[in-house]
Amino acid sequence: MLKLRRRQGTGAAVRGGMEVVMRFTVVTVCLNPGRKLEKTLESILKQSCTDVEVVLKDGGSTDGAVAAWQQKASEIPGGERVRVYTQKDKGIYDAMNQAVSYARGEFVIFLNCGDTFYDHEVLERVNQVVEARKLAGEDCGRLVLYGDTYSGKNNALIAAAPAVTGFTCYRNIPCHQSCVYSTVLCREKKYDLKYSIRADYDHFLWCFYRAKAEICPLGFPVASYEGGGYSESRENRTRDRQEHRQITSCYMGRGELMKYRLIMACTLAPLRRAMAESSVLSGVYHWMKECLYRRK
Repeated sequence: MLKLRRRQGTGAAVRGGMEVVMRFTVVTVCLNPGRKLEKTLESILKQSCTDVEVVLKDGGSTDGAVAAWQQKASEIPGGERVRVYTQKDKGIYDAMNQAVSYARGEFVIFLNCGDTFYDHEVLERVNQVVEARKLAGEDCGRLVLYGDTYSGKNNALIAAAPAVTGFTCYRNIPCHQSCVYSTVLCREKKYDLKYSIRADYDHFLWCFYRAKAEICPLGFPVASYEGGGYSESRENRTRDRQEHRQITSCYMGRGELMKYRLIMACTLAPLRRAMAESSVLSGVYHWMKECLYRRK
């Protein structure tokens, strides 16, 4: 379902003086994605909500996956809703910045190659939440919605915090693939390329601390996350911790940081992280966390 609205200066497509606006833009960036690309795109196109477009940002793939998709897109239901842009980039965050510039959706969701939506009704449920907020007269212009995430790496459903606080921002924000952002937030603040691992973390904290965006839980799973990506490799753990310290110091005062570090130490954070990442204990750990969140 396409909607036509007048809007100036967004860079979106214009038809007869009217901008083409959809409810959702799903951004997928890739470089030689192989079979993972089709898996992700099919998950998006099988959504029962059709008020969605896909911006596929290709960094110049040579494995034939993007070309193969383009050849058969016309044979796949909804294939015309996938818009492909091939442009060199400086990495995944630069690619996402480029992709957002092409987005025509009111909200943007980032789904990496290999990741999928949790089920076929996810976007319809998110759409219902947005419609209910609008009927109630609530502002959706600077909104971040987030849900739970299924981890394919650990075969466990990871429950998101029932509310986002400063401590949530320090400890563990919702999974990037399970967040739905008002597109204006992603245009106003681009991903900072000086962070090679945690630029999405920096952006989320900016939404919370600086943009004063309303950040609301959805209460259901959004994405199935493949895991095992660049940021999770052992050799990048040190860089990950360094960027965490840099980013938190930008948004949080010394007193706030000291308080959160003390809480983490007293609650045995290293042990809990080991349990969360264990193939044996992960399911039990995340089940207990979900039960705790539901009681709050």
